[in-house]
Amino acid sequence: CWDTNEEEREHVEGSEGETKPRTKYITNIAPPKLPDGEKLDFDDLHRKRLEKDFNDLQSLIEMHFSSRQKEEEELVALRSRIERRRADRAEQQRVRAEQNIERQARLAEERTRREEEAKLRAEEDARKKNVFSNKAFGGYIQKGDVKKGKKLTGREKKTKALLERRKPLNIDHLNQERLAEKSRELWLWLRQLHAEKFDLAEKLKRQKYDVNVLRNRVSDHQRGSKVAKATRGAKKLR
Repeated sequence: CWDTNEEEREHVEGSEGETKPRTKYITNIAPPKLPDGEKLDFDDLHRKRLEKDFNDLQSLIEMHFSSRQKEEEELVALRSRIERRRADRAEQQRVRAEQNIERQARLAEERTRREEEAKLRAEEDARKKNVFSNKAFGGYIQKGDVKKGKKLTGREKKTKALLERRKPLNIDHLNQERLAEKSRELWLWLRQLHAEKFDLAEKLKRQKYDVNVLRNRVSDHQRGSKVAKATRGAKKLR
């Protein structure tokens, strides 16, 4: 209970004759009033307070686990990206190494092919020089071949030339990329052959034209000689 009258107390302690100040209390404070017919249930307030604290704690726990799960998912995704990039780099290095090996093999093969072609050209040049040096004996050799029945026909000569110029493919061990490169080489070689064929055809045309011109000149010269002789004979008869 609260007392409605003001009370004052004085405390005096005798210490060397000194007196302490008085202590004043606040009075007339009314307790909180509830509506008529209601009672203050402290147990219910305590229970609601506990429920609120529990719900707040549960929300914090759920937020914590949700954030933790999100961080773990991001960490797993990051590790996956790192592993994937590492695998991609390893694959790129492997492909580059294989391409380097194939390139070195192609260079070695190309170098070997050029050396063989140079050797064949040198042998062909030597053979042609030998043939030209023995050209004086060509008629005799041709007669001997005719007698022996060993003279080659035009078709046989063409077949022989094709067999000599034919290159072995040897493509069983090549992969798709190397086959494409080989086909390009064959196409370039075929284009070169067509160009050589065209040049030879044009050269043959010029030679035929020169031969016809020379024949006409010889014929004209012979006719002129005959006319001159006839004219001189007629003058003598006169």
